Amino acid sequence: VQLQASGGGLVQPGGSLRLSCTFSGGTLDFYHIGWFRQAPEKEREGVAVSSRHDPPTYAQSVKGRFTISRDTAKNTVYLQMNSLKLEDTAVYYCAAKGVLSTGYNYWGQGTQVTVSS
Repeated sequence: VQLQASGGGLVQPGGSLRLSCTFSGGTLDFYHIGWFRQAPEKEREGVAVSSRHDPPTYAQSVKGRFTISRDTAKNTVYLQMNSLKLEDTAVYYCAAKGVLSTGYNYWGQGTQVTVSS
């Protein structure tokens, strides 16, 4: 399984970005896909998770602003980020966990999101 994250960039507070995570080497339906982020000098935190048969879940800090979705035909999971705040600045990673696995075994490279005026 391989993951490729893209879509990061520089955006002003209040702006929007859409991150993409392209999945290959397996069947997307058999995996949970999570978005994580890590800001400088902070621990990595989970942002959102997409599962084939369960509702998406979100960190409290992004609820109502971020939306995770998956397009099985394109083997891609998206993270739509609206109303971005300075504290959303981080490197964002996507990761995959098999539906029977206990942890995220596959990670993509990060994509930088910078929110700045």
